[in-house]
Amino acid sequence: MGITRTLRVISSTALTGALIFASASSAVADDVRDKQWVLDAFDAKSVWKVTKGKGETVAVIDDGVNAQHPDLKGNVLKGKDFVNGGSPVPAKGDDHGTGIAAMIAGHGHGAGQADGIMGLAPEVKILPIRDRGDDPDGLVDSIKYAVDHGASVINISLGGSIKNTDEAEAVTYALKKDVPIFASTGNSGKSVEYPAAYPGMVPVGGINRDGTIWEKSNRGPKTLLTAPATRVLTAGGENSDYYVYGTGTSDSAAFASAAAALVRSKYPDLTAGQIVNRLTKTAEMPAAEKGAKLPDERYGYGSIRPLAALQKDIPKGSKYGPLSLPQELQNEEKVAEKERESKAQQEQADKEFVILWTITGILALLFVGGIVLTIVLVRRRKRNRNNGPGGPGGPGAPGGYSGGQVPYQQGPYAQSATPPQQPPYN
Repeated sequence: MGITRTLRVISSTALTGALIFASASSAVADDVRDKQWVLDAFDAKSVWKVTKGKGETVAVIDDGVNAQHPDLKGNVLKGKDFVNGGSPVPAKGDDHGTGIAAMIAGHGHGAGQADGIMGLAPEVKILPIRDRGDDPDGLVDSIKYAVDHGASVINISLGGSIKNTDEAEAVTYALKKDVPIFASTGNSGKSVEYPAAYPGMVPVGGINRDGTIWEKSNRGPKTLLTAPATRVLTAGGENSDYYVYGTGTSDSAAFASAAAALVRSKYPDLTAGQIVNRLTKTAEMPAAEKGAKLPDERYGYGSIRPLAALQKDIPKGSKYGPLSLPQELQNEEKVAEKERESKAQQEQADKEFVILWTITGILALLFVGGIVLTIVLVRRRKRNRNNGPGGPGGPGAPGGYSGGQVPYQQGPYAQSATPPQQPPYN
């Protein structure tokens, strides 16, 4: 990656408008919330009735986060600085990371938190990681640090054209630990940049306020989602009530990361891929693009809809959902699939074995029952024959009939030579 990529990241941030200063750097506090058009677009008030992201942590790998900004204070964890080993506080003039953090987890300030920036997931904690990608290993250490220190979602609003094998392996590491990574596609209108372009990442492009693609949003078949990217008001890097306007896919990635944290808060049993699946299954294409083959190289599956992602009945889907997989995970999935097939076959064989023996047992019982019944009937018939005329207890035998002898009755026929007929067998 090296210094070349670092300069590209910095120039991309400064020149393409990933974060643009407002003409008046100190906005009127009670006017800030009214200018957050994205909150209305997402119907944030309805979203917050479902969840505000409590219990989730989003790692922001960027130029540092001002933990003392009034709209972020209390929502920023300790974090780490991979630039010079200090604290992850931004250098003077660096606003990018603070702005991204506020879009995700800003909680406002003042009476009823009514002033300042409100993020899409205002109860999420931010893990600030200061890194410009100038280490030969790129963002490897930052990604692994985020995973190992409790991040449930990672946001990387940085980009460049240089591919780094170690970074790609770090993405695999994150997915193995079930942590999705959302990254901006880039702001040059060209192909998706790295790290967003690595397999396993969630590349997020940018849209205008009307839902159409932002003209400078980078694109390509790897794009999965889009989110607001233009004229986004957010917190600046100074300690006072300082706000800036942002334009760029950096902002888009931040909103997608916040949406993922909300989904994870509501559905903690979902895997990283299943969370992304909820976002893609509920994303929306602009009206003019309805019916387009998805994923589209500009929009991916469409613009995120956090409320729908939280409320719609969406099947969990596979472990990795719509994510493209690194080769290592592809191999593991093939092995796992064979194991699942083998297990399913064994279960089917066991089931058939049980059914076979159940049927065999039933037939055996019927067979034995038939033999027993035959024996009983044969014995009964034999007993009946032994009890017939001339046999024991028959006419003229002492003791008469089994069941009692009918006595010869005296009566009108007493003088008759022929006695009355004996009654029949019962």
